[in-house]
Amino acid sequence: MTATPMRQFALQGAAVILVLSLAWPYFGLNAEALPWLPTSLAIGGVAFIFATLSRQPWWWRAIHAGFMPLVWFTHSQQIDPGWFLLAFVLLLLVYRGALSGQVPLYLSNKQTVAALAELLAERGPSRFLDLGAGVGSTTVPLADLLPDSHFTGYENAPLTWLVGLLLSVGRPNIRWRWDDLWQAKLGDYDVVYAFLSPVPMPKLWAKAQSEMQPGSLFISNSFPVPGLSPSRIIDVDCTPPRPLYCYQL
Repeated sequence: MTATPMRQFALQGAAVILVLSLAWPYFGLNAEALPWLPTSLAIGGVAFIFATLSRQPWWWRAIHAGFMPLVWFTHSQQIDPGWFLLAFVLLLLVYRGALSGQVPLYLSNKQTVAALAELLAERGPSRFLDLGAGVGSTTVPLADLLPDSHFTGYENAPLTWLVGLLLSVGRPNIRWRWDDLWQAKLGDYDVVYAFLSPVPMPKLWAKAQSEMQPGSLFISNSFPVPGLSPSRIIDVDCTPPRPLYCYQL
């Protein structure tokens, strides 16, 4: 089972149905109120088992284990529903890519930027595209280090796009776009950089192959293209390790 949102809802729902179908008749026949804390813990345990059996990534297993216990805890605190709406809106503004394309917000660190700057310096002035550019943690410092190159960032989460736009002000070699990365014309760039997740990599590589020009370079931070040997791997000196997988077109 792949880690798609609808399937995760189905998995959690299956755990809820299984536990309640066993617990409700027992407590109903004994005229006892359903103990929600043990029930939520049981649902979390069953959901964790389902997630493990379906070989979900570790973070999905943790989410499934803790979801219902957190629902019980939150309900017991009697928190005003308005706070949940506010939290949802803020999360949507920052993590829209995780909802629409299973691409969470990753920020490139200084060591990665230094490695990319060295690689770009070897190639000379370039047209660099950052797919899922976040707040500009890659694009902005690279534009400062390499003023002869031109940098474009694509970001579809409104709040992170706005932060990146503000940070790019005063840098004429940056073009900052609020757009879906799948709408980018990769053939307009010499170097395309992505720090996404394993999920979109096969589709993104197919797009790169069909659009990028011969001699251009596709770079993926941390997540290699499945089944394809990179032309070069740059080991970035950081913790946790974040290798750069480079694919020459």
